Amino acid sequence: MTLTPDTSQFPRAVLFDMDGVLTDNNHFHRAAWKELALELLALDLSEDDLNHKVDGGRNPEIIERLTGAPPTPELAERFHVAKEQRYRELALGQLRAVAGLKDYLEALTSRGIPAVIVTSADLVNTEFALEALGIARYFQGRILGEDVQRGKPDPQPYTMGAALLGLNAADCLAHEDAVNGVRSAAGAGCRVVALTTTQNAETLLAAGAALAVPDFTGWAGWLGV
Repeated sequence: MTLTPDTSQFPRAVLFDMDGVLTDNNHFHRAAWKELALELLALDLSEDDLNHKVDGGRNPEIIERLTGAPPTPELAERFHVAKEQRYRELALGQLRAVAGLKDYLEALTSRGIPAVIVTSADLVNTEFALEALGIARYFQGRILGEDVQRGKPDPQPYTMGAALLGLNAADCLAHEDAVNGVRSAAGAGCRVVALTTTQNAETLLAAGAALAVPDFTGWAGWLGV
């Protein structure tokens, strides 16, 4: 794909999911989910479960998709703490930025286009990733899993992300990697360019993405800087 500067196409802001978009870390999350689902939920997750149910959204919502019933507050909290701790143990020292990301973020900054993180992750995991990648300074705001009443695929996270900047979601470009994330962003009105780090292009396009790309290589050139 060739990206060429066209100021008429530039968004007023860019909203980034974190896991699978800023860093290709899905395999660490999948491993943690498989371990903790067996230990705490007595579920031996299949590849199909991991591909289609452990896909965007907050942990209680994922547990409900897996079991058919919402978890008690006590189980939800216990699972969340244990699963995210195990994820961080597995990912420690291993996180890398998706190819082209830093150049793209620098180009957005040069163009004066603000960026916001819209993630289902909690504060601890968000800080963990941003510190590992060294990119916190590029983002003007964050919407985290604990900030919303309805997680992805509901549009609320992306509506709130745009509102942080005083914008409508239709003014924003969104980057996602998960089906539920694409549905959330597209449902809010964002134009979605998805990354194929966790799903194939056909699946992401069917979910509502306008375009699917492997990484951010060349995106700084699109901005003409």
